[in-house]
Amino acid sequence: MCMETESMRHLPPAINFHILRACDARCSFCFATFRETRGRVRTADALQILDQLREAGAEKINFAGGEPTLHPDLHRMVTHAHRLGLTTSVISNGSRLEALMDKVADALDWVGLSVDSASEVTQHQLGRGAGDHVSRTRRLVRRCRELGVKVKVNTVVTALSWQEDMTGLIRELHPERWKVFQVLRVEGQNDGDVERLLITDAQFQAFLHRHAPLALEGFAPIAESNDAMTDSYAMIDPLGRFFGNTGGRHQVGLSILEVGALNALQSVGFQATKMADRGGIYDWSTQRRRLPVLRSA
Repeated sequence: MCMETESMRHLPPAINFHILRACDARCSFCFATFRETRGRVRTADALQILDQLREAGAEKINFAGGEPTLHPDLHRMVTHAHRLGLTTSVISNGSRLEALMDKVADALDWVGLSVDSASEVTQHQLGRGAGDHVSRTRRLVRRCRELGVKVKVNTVVTALSWQEDMTGLIRELHPERWKVFQVLRVEGQNDGDVERLLITDAQFQAFLHRHAPLALEGFAPIAESNDAMTDSYAMIDPLGRFFGNTGGRHQVGLSILEVGALNALQSVGFQATKMADRGGIYDWSTQRRRLPVLRSA
C-alpha cells in the first residue's frame, strides 16, 4: 500500500499513462513490457480516465507505452487532455511520431525522445532502430522546433554505453531536459533479458561525471539511479490500473475506472516525496517559445 495514504488528498501533478503494450522496438532493458497484461481499455474509457486524473489534481500527462504512437486513437487522447488543461507529453522512440505531430501539433506540449547512445551501432544492439535511430532523432528534433514543441531526451545507461561520451549529440539536440537513467531490473517485466546490461552505481556515476560540464551550457544530466526511480513515478498500465516497482518487483494496483484515481494510486507503493526528490516536479510551462534551429547533420 502507498506509504503516504494519510496525507494524499490529490494526485501528484505528473502522471505516466502507458496506453498500450505493443512496441515496434525490442529494447532488452525495457521495464514496461506488461507481460501479464492482455488488451487495453477502450478509447472512451481512456478519455474518462483522463477526466478523472484532471479532476483529482493532475497537471501533466505523459503518454507512454510500449510505443504510444502505435495506438490508433492517441491523437484523440492528446487533444482531449489538452482541452482539459493538462500539459501533454508523448514519450516515443520516434518511429511514427511525425504523423502524430502533424495531427496534434497545437495540442502537444512536450515530446520525450528515447536516445540511449550517440552510436547507431549501439542503439541497434540495444534493440532500438535498424541503424537509423540517431539520425531520425535529429530529424524529429528539427520538426519539434519548427512546431514549438519542447524536447526531452531520455537516456538509459547500460553496460554497452556507460563509457560513452554523448556530449556532442546532446549539444546538437539542445533539449529542454536530458534525463539519464541507470538501467533498472524489474522482476516480472525485464528479468531474464536485462541482466547482461546492468551496471554498478560507480559506473553510472562515471557516466554522469563525464557529462557534468554540460551543466555550464544548460544541459546538466538529470540523474535517476535505481533507488531514485523506485516508487517515484505515478504510472498507469494499459488496462487503466496504477502500477509500481516496489522492491524491484512489478506490482499492479486497482482500476481507476472501478475505484477512482486516488484510491487506485493508494493501492501501489508510490511516494510523492520521492517524485519531488528526483526532480519530477519542475516548470513544464506550456508557453511556446522560439527555439534555436537544429542544423542538418
